[in-house]
Amino acid sequence: MSSILPQNHAIRSSQRALDKIGTIQRRSSTNRAMSISRHVLLPARVYCISSSSSSSSNIDTITTKPPPVSEPLTYDPLTPITKIKTSNTRSILNDPSLKSTWAHRAWMASGCTTVLIPLARSAAGALDSHMWAGPLIAGCIGYILADLASGIYHWGIDNYGSAKTPVFGAQIDAFQGHHKWPWTITRREFSNNLHSLARAVTFTVLPIGLFCKDPTTLAFVGVCSGCIMFSQQFHSWAHGTKSKLPSIVLALQDAGILVSREQHAAHHRVPYNNNYCIVSGLWNAILDESKFFELLEMIFFFKFGVRPRSWSEPNSEWIEETEIQSIPASH
Repeated sequence: MSSILPQNHAIRSSQRALDKIGTIQRRSSTNRAMSISRHVLLPARVYCISSSSSSSSNIDTITTKPPPVSEPLTYDPLTPITKIKTSNTRSILNDPSLKSTWAHRAWMASGCTTVLIPLARSAAGALDSHMWAGPLIAGCIGYILADLASGIYHWGIDNYGSAKTPVFGAQIDAFQGHHKWPWTITRREFSNNLHSLARAVTFTVLPIGLFCKDPTTLAFVGVCSGCIMFSQQFHSWAHGTKSKLPSIVLALQDAGILVSREQHAAHHRVPYNNNYCIVSGLWNAILDESKFFELLEMIFFFKFGVRPRSWSEPNSEWIEETEIQSIPASH
C-alpha cells in the first residue's frame, strides 16, 4: 500500500506537468495564429499541415496522453486577389480637358448672341409685314437640313483625315477619341462641349445676321445655325442615362425632335458606319437605307484613292473602353 501511494502521487504530478505544457502550447499556438491574422488582409482558413503526434507512458496500467504538439500553421485565401485596372490615359473625374474655361464661355456667349440676332430680326420683320408663313417654313427647313449637315460632317471626320489635318484635325482627333471613350461626352461641361461650334457660327453667321434684311432668310439661318451649334449638346444627351436626363429632353427624344439614345447607340456598334446624324436623327434611316454614304465613299475612293476608315476592321482606336470606377481600399 505504501508503495502504491508514491506511484499515484507521481502519476498526478506527471499529469499536472503535462497539463501545464499543453496550456503553454495552446497559448503559443493562439499567439502565432493572432500574429498571422494581423498580417493577413484576406479571409483565410487556418489548419495544421500535419497530424499531431502523441506519446504515452505506462505506469501500472494507467496511460496518460499529452495534448497534441502544435504544428506550423498555414492558410488558404478564400477568394482570389483580382486586380482592377483603370485606363491611365483618362482621369475622368479630374480631367481638366473636360472643364470649361472663361474663353470657352466667351465663345459660347458670342455664339448664342450670333444665333439670336437673325432670329430676332426675322421675328421683327415678320411682325412688321404680317407674313409669318415664310419664316416659319424656312425655320422648319433649317431644322431639317441641320440634321443632314450634322450627319455629313460626322461621316467625314469619322472616316477621313487625322489629327494633323489642317483646320479639322482637332475635331477629327476628338471624334476618334469619342468612339473609344463615348461616355466622356456626358462629363464635359456645357461650354467646353460647344465652344468650337459656337466660334464657327460666330464667324460665319454674324455677317448674315447683321446685314441680311429678308425675314425668311434670317429665320432659316438662325434656326439652322442654332441647331448645328447645339448639336453637340443633343449628342451628349443621346449618350445620357434616362434617369439623369431632364424630363423635357426625354420627351423631345421620344417625339423624334431630338436624336434618341437608342438610335445613336447603333452608331457605336460594329460596323460603325450608320446613324451619323445627331440633331434629330430624321435623316439616319433615309441615308442608311439609300446607301448614300457608301456611294460617297466609292466616289472618293475611285477619284482620290482614299479608303474610309469604315472599310477596315475596327481597331483599338474604335473599340469602346468601358468606364471602370476605381474602388478605394478598405482599412
